Amino acid sequence: MENKKTYKIAVVAGDGIGTEVTEESLKVLRTLEELDKSVKFDFTEYPWGCEYYLKTGEMMPKDGIEKLGKSDAILLGAVGYPGVPDHISLWGLLVEIRKEFDQYINYRPSLLINPDLSPLKGIKKEDVQIKVIRENSEGEYAGAGAWLYKGTPHEVVLQDGVFSRHGCERVIRYAFELARKEHKKLTSISKGNAMQYSMVFWDSVFNQISKEYPDVETDSLLVDAAAMTLVKNPKRFQIVVAPNLFGDILTDLAAGVSNGMGLAASANLNPERKFPSMFEPVHGSAPDIAGQGKSNPLASIWSAALMLEFLGEKDWADRIVKIIYDVVNEKKVLTPDMGGTATTSEVGDEVVRKLKEA
Repeated sequence: MENKKTYKIAVVAGDGIGTEVTEESLKVLRTLEELDKSVKFDFTEYPWGCEYYLKTGEMMPKDGIEKLGKSDAILLGAVGYPGVPDHISLWGLLVEIRKEFDQYINYRPSLLINPDLSPLKGIKKEDVQIKVIRENSEGEYAGAGAWLYKGTPHEVVLQDGVFSRHGCERVIRYAFELARKEHKKLTSISKGNAMQYSMVFWDSVFNQISKEYPDVETDSLLVDAAAMTLVKNPKRFQIVVAPNLFGDILTDLAAGVSNGMGLAASANLNPERKFPSMFEPVHGSAPDIAGQGKSNPLASIWSAALMLEFLGEKDWADRIVKIIYDVVNEKKVLTPDMGGTATTSEVGDEVVRKLKEA
């Protein structure tokens, strides 16, 4: 009897184009299942998101975390919908999942596939090969603060950044391990010249841990200088570690100078695997093009490949990423955001076709 590995995958397609791009990821994963009889996926789809919120008053049911906790991984589409404030949609689903499952590593690769995709002049493929490790549980996104005297002339709002030694050490050490494994330079992002507590502390922890990794070349940049350098000389960056807010901003910029948001994949990881990790494209729900078949599914498919790699199916993950490179470089089947005329499903079909050929 065949020894078949079954992976329980929770699918939260979400809103807008999230449902469209997720369908293409599932199409690719189901094809993999057909081609490799030793792998099986047990998909459970949940209709949570903003439309669910408009009907029920909550982004997911009260037992949502319990249900998701039974899975090996979570595949997310996109969250956001007109009429639902972003802080409700983000905190009610995405941030809640990250926090409850201690997904403290946010991994976002910005690997330029074709120089034609970059808005930078004279750029080469090897100039933008950046992997960002973003702290994913603390910082300004920790949800700590206060709103005092609301609605009065004396209104005061406090937004606290939370930086624990435990939280900083684990994300920085994770980045050092990756830099050591890949023999790459590690750059820390900070703003220690202006934020005299949180960022000075971050810098201190980074410097302390760097002594444990004398073989890893390090660099440190203020976030504003990093943003400028990312545009002027992206080749300076290889592995980047950043606190939550700065990492969020810089990864969107990195996507912008590489392949664009249509190819921006991400992984929200619990490295210890005590809880399921979550994989999602970085782009939003884009309600202005939802339902038109114009959305680019490659970021979602790439996110599914990151999921496969984390689950231990690295060979399949590598094959899928190679196919994404081939599809982009051939320029025959691309969505409008990449200068093509193909529909969302046609791009997914092309990935499936190449997967079967390979």
